Order: sequence, then C-alpha cells, then structure tokens
Amino acid sequence: MPQVKVSLGERSYHIHIEPGLMGRAGEVVRSLGLNQRVVVITNPKVGGLYLSPLKEGLEKAGLTVESIEVPDGEEYKNLEVTRSLYNELLSCRLDRRTPVIALGGGVIGDLSGFVAATFMRGLPFIQVPTSLLAQIDSSVGGKVGVNLPQAKNMVGSFYQPSVVIIDPLALKTLDERELMAGLAEIVKYGVIRDEAFFAWLENNWAGILDLEPEALSHIIARSCQIKADVVSLDEREAGERAILNYGHTIGHALESLTDYKCFRHGEAVAIGMIAASWIANELGLLSESEVRRQIDILQRIGLPTTFSGIDSQEIIKTLALDKKVLGGEVRFILPAQIGRVIIKSAISTEVIKKAIEKVCRHRDFQRSPIEP
Repeated sequence: MPQVKVSLGERSYHIHIEPGLMGRAGEVVRSLGLNQRVVVITNPKVGGLYLSPLKEGLEKAGLTVESIEVPDGEEYKNLEVTRSLYNELLSCRLDRRTPVIALGGGVIGDLSGFVAATFMRGLPFIQVPTSLLAQIDSSVGGKVGVNLPQAKNMVGSFYQPSVVIIDPLALKTLDERELMAGLAEIVKYGVIRDEAFFAWLENNWAGILDLEPEALSHIIARSCQIKADVVSLDEREAGERAILNYGHTIGHALESLTDYKCFRHGEAVAIGMIAASWIANELGLLSESEVRRQIDILQRIGLPTTFSGIDSQEIIKTLALDKKVLGGEVRFILPAQIGRVIIKSAISTEVIKKAIEKVCRHRDFQRSPIEP
C-alpha cells in the first residue's frame, strides 16, 4: 500500500493511497486503536455512492457506524450547519475517543474537521476524500474551518487528521468539471515546488483526463508528497507553508464576491494563479513566456484563466479581508520561475489592479452556476 508520511512529531500521520481502499478502510481505522464506534459525516451525493461500501468495510473490521448527512455545496460550510452537527453528535452520546470520519470532498472535510476539532474539545478525525481536489490538497495538512458570508475559511483551526485514506477509484464517478477543478491545485504544486512535475503534467495531461490509473496514482502521490513536505516544515503557516496559497488570494476573492455559487474552488484558484503571475510579471519577477506556459496548460485541461462581470475595485476591496493580511498588507505568493515562488507584500494597488485588468482583458470564460 503506497504511503506518504506527514512528519509532525506526535501529530504525524500517514496518507494511504490504493485503488479499492474504500472497502478496506476498516483495517486502517482499527490499526489506530480508537473507539470501536465511528461517526461518518457525508452529503447525499457522495453518501449515495460510497457510504455503503465504506460502512461495509468498517463493519467488517468490527466497527459500529453512525452516519450523518449534510447538504451538498460550499454555501453549507457555515456556522449554522456546524451548530446542527454539534446537536447530532450530542444525540449520538460519543466519548472523546470516537473518531469522526469525513467522507466527501473539500467542503465535507473542512466542515467535519472543524466540528471534530471543536466538539468536546477535540475528537479523532479521519479523512476519506472522494474528489481529486480533496485527495491532493484539502485532506492533507490539517486546515479545517467554515466560511463567513464576507470571506472564505475565516473561522477555523489547524487540526491534523489521524490518517488519510485515499481510493483513486472514487475519481471514476467524479463529474468532469470537478475533476478539472482538482487539476488546478496539481498544476499549482508544479509551479510552487517542482518544475519537472510541471513539465510532466504538460506532457501527460490527456492521460490524466482519461483517468489512466498510472497517471492518477502519480499525480496524487506526488502532490501529497509536496504538500506533506511543506506542512512538515511549517505546520501553522508561519512561513514556508504560505506558498501553498498560490492562486488563492484572488481566487478566494472571486468565490466570495459570487457567493460561492459561480466558481468551483479550483476554477477560482486557476484564475488566481494567472492573476498572481501577471503581478509577478509587472514586478519584473516572471517572464511573460512563463505566464503563458501556465495559461496554456490550464486551458488545455479546460480550466478558466479569465473572468468577467466583477469589477477590479471590488476584488481589491475584498482582498483586505483575506486571512493572509499582515499589518494591513496583503501577502501574495508570486512565481519567480516555474518551480519556485516567493512571498511578497507591500505591492501597490496600481500593480494589483493592472494585473487583474490584464486577466479581464483576455477572452471571457463563462461558467454556468454550480449545480445545487
């Protein structure tokens, strides 16, 4: 069974990656030595596909399973739904060794992790991510939280899982738009840390979109390893870990300004990466050819690199609410070349506005609203 270790001392854990692992998750969970009773949090869509095989695998290992469903969608990652989950867990009469298992994508992982971190001052937390974005990004590293109407992930914590269980076969049922959204974060890993991986993606994107098993295994394992390496160096984003936010600063602003109903997270990040690259280009850090290289691979995958209908001044105002603001200044993650980024603040509003308008000036990329 391929494994990636996230090394964090006593909070260290493994990421298990193997086709068919969903049905054998009970073996992994039992090895943790926790309570024999578990609570699975999922949504109707994912639960309809994977709750039964996961539950069967858990019960086969001698575990008793409770399950809770929450509505599907980023707009439900909020404090109201959090409160309802607290009430559900109260009715389950848990103890502090009862693990909470998140079965779903990034929304379920973030929400369930925040509930696990805060209920009874902390319950064991297990990630079983079913989307590509969750498998290679949000399930790894311990960031959990919920949104406020004004800003994404504004209420949250760092709370590491006990284990991450990844079954690449779950991607077979992922809709195309969700798959492409996950690929944005994979491109991000190449830009921030591994030029050779970026070049591999340029040459193998078609096989990834065709869900070739070898290609999927490679991108999941390499992405998890890059993130694990960064998190192991900087668990709480005091320095190095901030590079994982490449594309997220403007991406989060786009999500917030459209009430999380227009862009998938990865789509917004793709646009944010290009906007950040144009900022880097304006500052003389990045050549135009390396900006174009990113635009090219994102467009080949089918991801947006532009947007329309949102005023640049509104985006700039929203940036002030970003969690990465320090001393009143927004910190941007900017590429200096493919494979290396820097953290930079004190960027003039004029430069940011020029870069955003440069993105807007290209061909508009229209997206239908996210299905409820």
